[in-house]
Amino acid sequence: MKALRVVGLWVVLVLGMASSAMAEGFALTEWSARGLGLASGMVGRADDVSAIAYNAAGITQLPGVQVMGGMGLIAPMGTLSLDTTYGKQETTTKPAVWAAPHAYASWQLNDSLWLGLGVFSRFGLGNSYDQNWTGRYNLYSVNLQTVSAVPTLAWKINDMFSVSAGLEIMNVNLTTEQKFMHPQLAFLGDHDVEVQASGWGVGGHFGLHARLNDEWSIGLAYKTQVTVNAYGDAKYEGKLKDKGMMNDCSAHGTVQLPDSLALGVAYKPLDNLSFEVGAVWTRWSTYNSLNIYMDNGNQSISHKNWNDGWNFNASVEYKPLDWWSLRAGFWYETPVINEDHSDFMVPSNGRTALTLGTGVEWNDFTIDFAYCHMWINPTSYDSTDGHGILDSGFISGGNSKDTVANIYMLSFGYKF
Repeated sequence: MKALRVVGLWVVLVLGMASSAMAEGFALTEWSARGLGLASGMVGRADDVSAIAYNAAGITQLPGVQVMGGMGLIAPMGTLSLDTTYGKQETTTKPAVWAAPHAYASWQLNDSLWLGLGVFSRFGLGNSYDQNWTGRYNLYSVNLQTVSAVPTLAWKINDMFSVSAGLEIMNVNLTTEQKFMHPQLAFLGDHDVEVQASGWGVGGHFGLHARLNDEWSIGLAYKTQVTVNAYGDAKYEGKLKDKGMMNDCSAHGTVQLPDSLALGVAYKPLDNLSFEVGAVWTRWSTYNSLNIYMDNGNQSISHKNWNDGWNFNASVEYKPLDWWSLRAGFWYETPVINEDHSDFMVPSNGRTALTLGTGVEWNDFTIDFAYCHMWINPTSYDSTDGHGILDSGFISGGNSKDTVANIYMLSFGYKF
């Protein structure tokens, strides 16, 4: 009961602090400090309770009751360099730090069955610019927040194979802000529209873990698509509203979040040394559009037509002492954005990351810390049909540049 109370308190915190980040596409993989330090190399290892997020079949390696909770801080930064009729104009995103909490618990029921619960975020993004910046007619602020609760059952078939199945219950909140100008009433200046919408979706998580021997293990994890029907409001500000020509109204839209398949191969030549290489395929081709329909007849049609993406990762963990671990990792993600439809919501075109981490154990307590630096490739706007960019009348092209993100993460664990 004590373990359940601890997990319950942390779950409440996680549900109240959904994560946002600048990521390839907008998928997140920062689900624990140890996992971040290992560049998500937890699919084949899967040997702590955060495996519920990476490959839940691995929790059959955990005796008794184990819990973990933690927090990540994600700080993205980038510059948009645009070609305009007034010359080159550059804008840097506003400084921001986004919180990414996580919480996990596993409970061994008997020699073959385990229960697990994970609360974390699979998707998120956040960007904001000055309200009067060059690309304000596309957007000047976006915040996509998701929280997933995943109750899981894992079955240890024998000493080699384990499988898992979980139900993902996802909450999504989206806020976008942009300027617009009435084409026949340009003398009234800019107007604001803010759309806030939220919704729920359901999906599934499935895992397989195989301990081939004391040195080699393999993991496979599949997360299904999640379709979210979001409902909310569109709120206007400006002279059009003041004159009664534009009123607040309801809004709705549907977003298809992609499925993914992860493979990890772990090798442990020594008791204090392990390696893992892995790959994650994400079917971003299901993300065709992000359309918002308003009850006043207005609509925001945003074509996406993204490409499927790959993440390739490698990591090492070394324990110089029984109570002290050192970790390092690397990952590379292929571009998924279709630059024919690129916009300022996700100025990303593939990314590379280096990660470092450390952890200590004291009796039944664990404390882990990790740092990640990401380099995000530039996105071109020379041929986009994104609304409010080339059709704004004064932007002729450009690109994002110097886009990076720093991530800091801390996790606390306890074994009951």
